[in-house]
Amino acid sequence: MTHYESAMRRYPAGYRCQIPHPDLHAATWDSPPGWAWGTYLLPYLEGNNIADRMNMNLPCWHPDNQVAVQTTVPVFLCPGAPGPDGPINIVDDSGAVVAVFGRSHYVANVGQDEPWAHPQGPIQGDWRFLATGPFYRNSRVRIRDIVDGLSTTVFVGEHTTISDKTWVGIVPGAVCAPLDPHRFPLTNADSAATLVLFHSGPSAAEPGVIHPPSFPTCHVCQLYSPWPGGNVLFGDGSVQFIPTTIDVNIWAAMATIAGNEVIQYEF
Repeated sequence: MTHYESAMRRYPAGYRCQIPHPDLHAATWDSPPGWAWGTYLLPYLEGNNIADRMNMNLPCWHPDNQVAVQTTVPVFLCPGAPGPDGPINIVDDSGAVVAVFGRSHYVANVGQDEPWAHPQGPIQGDWRFLATGPFYRNSRVRIRDIVDGLSTTVFVGEHTTISDKTWVGIVPGAVCAPLDPHRFPLTNADSAATLVLFHSGPSAAEPGVIHPPSFPTCHVCQLYSPWPGGNVLFGDGSVQFIPTTIDVNIWAAMATIAGNEVIQYEF
């Protein structure tokens, strides 16, 4: 992340879409090319052998990119996570497979609210007005934008069990579905954005509801692991284990880049 920012003078986008675009998805305003933050980091993670096989001018789901985007990238996998490490099926809301992407056990922080849950349009479609974290659709966040401080701002967190995630990107119209359709509560599939992003809460739809890592009522759009909490990467490069029992207001404050909160937490 730091090397990318040094080279590009901004952090990678949560994922990229071209707006407007003839293939714009009417409900979500997602569109090609769909590439996500993990893909943009490959050259900075000794992943040039994968990046060189991708045509970034094409959508991430294009057949010409099929072999490269199914690659397993070890740095995006948690060594202790249960289940398979191989590629995941990207499906639409009917369950049809629309792409196959490499797996990730980590998702990037969009902030407290979930921009994908808002009606999409000229204002809402521009997530700068909704996202309070460092990564979102077409984000261009710089170090100077993170006024709350890199050491207390969450960049990336662990999601390994209740749904599959990817390092590659999103497909317009796809969904992120729970692995166990009988899990209770909150088993609904969510927007394609949650294949690569998470939020802490509260959201406009759930005022006052905040979900620390592995909280029992976490959706597919929050952090979840087999542990009583989860590993989190902060903007300064430090990695900390955040317990489920963390004060929820502190957790929500850690999700913002410019909330002007004073965070006092002992790791």
